[in-house]
Amino acid sequence: MTATTTQPTERTGARTAEAAELITGARERIDALDDRIIGLVQERMAVSAVIQKERIASGGRRVNLSREMEVLATYRDALGKPGTALAMTLLELCRGRI
Repeated sequence: MTATTTQPTERTGARTAEAAELITGARERIDALDDRIIGLVQERMAVSAVIQKERIASGGRRVNLSREMEVLATYRDALGKPGTALAMTLLELCRGRI
């Protein structure tokens, strides 16, 4: 094998150049999706900050637990048990630990 064939397969764990090429392309797509997800999480954090600020300014509490339960249920219903963990992480990012 030449260095050009082994390098992509070594990087990807694939056993053929064709598989390595497919994996490399798929990883690039995953990286792009991750960038979009991070951007959406940052946007969610900003919107959540506005909500918390207004809720507190109006005399309310920083956290609305019934709303958080709705968010947890949405993620659980869509993604199963791991969805609950993901939603908890998002909630913590958006409002901090309670």
